[in-house]
Amino acid sequence: MAYDLADKRVWVAGHRGMVGSAIVRRLADESCEVLTASRTDLDLTDKAGVLAWMQANRPDAVFLAAAKVGGILANDRYPADFLLDNLLIETSIFAGAHATGVEKLLFLGSSCIYPKLAAQPIVEEALLTGPLEPTNEWYAIAKIAGIKLAQAFRRQHGHDYISAMPTNLYGPGDNFDLASSHVMPALIRKVHEAKTARAPVVVWGTGTPRREFLYVDDCADACVHLMKTYSDDAHVNVGSGEDLSILELTRLVMEIVGYNGDIIHDTSKPDGTPRKLMDVTRLAEQGWRASTSLKDGIAASYRHFLEGKYRAVA
Repeated sequence: MAYDLADKRVWVAGHRGMVGSAIVRRLADESCEVLTASRTDLDLTDKAGVLAWMQANRPDAVFLAAAKVGGILANDRYPADFLLDNLLIETSIFAGAHATGVEKLLFLGSSCIYPKLAAQPIVEEALLTGPLEPTNEWYAIAKIAGIKLAQAFRRQHGHDYISAMPTNLYGPGDNFDLASSHVMPALIRKVHEAKTARAPVVVWGTGTPRREFLYVDDCADACVHLMKTYSDDAHVNVGSGEDLSILELTRLVMEIVGYNGDIIHDTSKPDGTPRKLMDVTRLAEQGWRASTSLKDGIAASYRHFLEGKYRAVA
């Protein structure tokens, strides 16, 4: 059955993050009251504090977009933080939603939940069928736990909790810090700085791994669409359904930034998963497809970077 967001109190947990802020922008068209809580007002890892806040504010629906996130380097350096903080955030909000009678909850995960060598494109059923990518398994395990929490509350209590697994996201509000960012913002910054210095563009690894990317406002639109139309135990992949190699991406970013310098490879850095392309058949069956081209999305993201519209650090 369709879930109407009109006149609902909708909490976007993690509203200052890239995905959360995009969901807030998208909800402006839904005639709902958007609830947010800043870090100074609410520690999402504090179960008692989250429950008290939810009891006081009584959201009807929740987008759980809050998470501790970072790239390969950050995941490798701080495994305990990535596992513990994300588990605490998830358990606090799921428990609070259950206790306060939240009507619907959408949990946002990540494509890193899938096995490192999963068959491509990756179908939702590939979950837990093989070993994870070692460089980010801590974050992945926390996100898998979130999926299982949604399923467990649905099965035991009949709650309408669902999960969406986005591919690699980029866009306004991204983190461009080279020590902790993901591949797209890191590459945009690297190319920009190389252009400024007239230096070579350094690509981590061989450049052969293939990645899929989705503009964050498209992701937000997909999440709202799923909140309104989807209700099932199975999680849903959210992506564009198209991928390209890191080297091809580098050349595209260089074209958009306007730089034709040399490219060199730092093979001391890891490649990560060889390929990650999501099978988005389930999402397409719900009537949704991405609308922002990769070229247009990168150009918009670069404009936001130049305007300073980003998070400086993770």
